[in-house]
Amino acid sequence: MQNLDSIREERLGWLKHKNVAHIIEELKTLPDVEANVKIGDIITFSIPDITAELKEQIEKIAKLLKPWRKGPFKINELFIDTEWQSFIKYNLLKPHFDLKDKIVGDIGCNNGYYLFRMLEQNPKKLVGFDPSNLFFAQFSFLNHFATSNIVFELLGVEHVGMYEYKFDILFCLGVLYHRSDPVATLKSLYQGLNLGGELILDTFIIDGEEDIALTPKDRYSKIPNVYFVPTVNALKNWCYRAGFKEVELLEIKTTDIEEQRKTEWIDSQSLEDFLDLNDNNLTVEGYPAPKRAYIKARKT
Repeated sequence: MQNLDSIREERLGWLKHKNVAHIIEELKTLPDVEANVKIGDIITFSIPDITAELKEQIEKIAKLLKPWRKGPFKINELFIDTEWQSFIKYNLLKPHFDLKDKIVGDIGCNNGYYLFRMLEQNPKKLVGFDPSNLFFAQFSFLNHFATSNIVFELLGVEHVGMYEYKFDILFCLGVLYHRSDPVATLKSLYQGLNLGGELILDTFIIDGEEDIALTPKDRYSKIPNVYFVPTVNALKNWCYRAGFKEVELLEIKTTDIEEQRKTEWIDSQSLEDFLDLNDNNLTVEGYPAPKRAYIKARKT
């Protein structure tokens, strides 16, 4: 079995892939600047006395980094209007956690939007896990201006249990349905927590009281790698099977076009294209439209 250092070394090589290599080189040419960072629904980086040349360079890099899924962000006048209005999810969850002086991990962190939001609560450590070299490049671009101590690991959920230290709180948002073995995924998260640690998780669900899950034949909402969409009771049972004893349902929310929509920053389809034209309660495949459960599970 590979150790984490060898996995890290291998994955740093992914940054030489043709889809991001030229962007990584462009990032190296950005001048050091002291940006004022305002953390809110829109994460804003204000660079005083910015030159026209630097404005142009920032916009060029931001456009090279498309598609932008999570956000939004603003760098001076440049507004990166991301596909997801990620503050809707974050603000829904915010009353349910306290990060002060905690070791916190975000699994499937995308470009780090949630991690930047978490800075306002003064956690002890913030670590993001995501194997996407594009999301790593987006984070590196943003963090050039934020100069935060957030650590971005090109690792996946399968590496959490073998990480160098355990976490007090783990976030796993919009990942579980992409995993072909959800119980094994939850076990990895369980192993990555300190005793008394908390998992904040969301995933697609279907309505019903039975302990069952939908298994899409091919795609779900045009997404090819969705394996299981459980009822809430089935989701809780997965958590119990993974070792969690306390599992709390925080919220159920249907995804709507206020939260997820097509913008000029993604150049591809979005939620309105994934739903049945005649009935937005169904996906184009005829399955129930995307609805998410938000849960908190504790390691006791």
